[in-house]
Amino acid sequence: MKAGIVGANGYSGVELIRLLLNHPQIKIEMLVAHSTSGMEIQSIYPHLGGIVERRLEAFDADELAARTDVVFFATPAGVSKDLLPECLKRGLICIDLSGDFRLKNPQDYAEWYKKDPADAALLSDAVYGLSELNREQIEGASLLSNPGCYPTATLLGLAPVLKHDMIELNSIIVDGKSGVSGSGKKAVIGNLFGEVNESVKAYKLDHHQHTPEIEQMIEEISGQKTAITFHPHLIPMTRGLLCTTYANLKQGFSTRELLEHYETFYKKSPFVRIRPLGTWPATKEVLGSNFCDIGLNVDGRTRRLTIVSVIDNVVKGAAGQAVQNLNIIKGWDEQTGLTFTPIYP
Repeated sequence: MKAGIVGANGYSGVELIRLLLNHPQIKIEMLVAHSTSGMEIQSIYPHLGGIVERRLEAFDADELAARTDVVFFATPAGVSKDLLPECLKRGLICIDLSGDFRLKNPQDYAEWYKKDPADAALLSDAVYGLSELNREQIEGASLLSNPGCYPTATLLGLAPVLKHDMIELNSIIVDGKSGVSGSGKKAVIGNLFGEVNESVKAYKLDHHQHTPEIEQMIEEISGQKTAITFHPHLIPMTRGLLCTTYANLKQGFSTRELLEHYETFYKKSPFVRIRPLGTWPATKEVLGSNFCDIGLNVDGRTRRLTIVSVIDNVVKGAAGQAVQNLNIIKGWDEQTGLTFTPIYP
């Protein structure tokens, strides 16, 4: 297949380039970027010199339809809702890495993203691409909405206990921590080295746009509507995301029992790794990979479950999961092009 990347000059876009270069079924055909159209990609990212030397092009749906089979939209929120439909009606597979098609209720998008929502019919048609949970819906999809980074880590951590009604939904608290690449490449004062270095800070408490996305999927998995507490934090590193999720158990399960349950739940999910009893994952252990590592602990005194889930926010939280979803859409082995080890140290 031939692929186009819209937003190729951003962090998720350049990560897609890295991953697709190693995919045996994909050839990168078009790199599209509005603000840097006409520039060579290697002039923006010198590390691509001698590997990918291609001019960034302006968005043209007819040109994409003539030259590509699949288009990845690695664009900021509010962009793909206008561009993607033009590619979709020309018969292209469209995978959106922004939040424009994640929320089924247009009013939720308007409230949380402070932007006009996408067409309601397209929102209804879009398949939510949480690979491990929605494989059947993803197969053969033409419009796929890639999950956000925080929802990916949070929902993979919660799914096994949500599916089997093991926790009190109104007790869910998510403490999230992400590196600065999570907000993209745009110039933001709060992301400057002098602002981030040697500091950890909370932001968007109870107002982060990933909150309704997590709640929407909790309802879909459990069949029950709920509201959660989600508090993200910015930490002084480039890549990596860790979510510590707390929930009260309905019964007195032990940590060992829940670990066995999680291992069974994810036995056919090659990118989810469950940590042994008494160990918990760190972001460095998934750096540069498509893995989500999960560790558990049950406090017998409080009957409270603690879930620690880690991902690389640019890979499993964005580009890697997008490639994994394309593999599922096409019926390929979902590990195709993604079987590299994490970078360590």
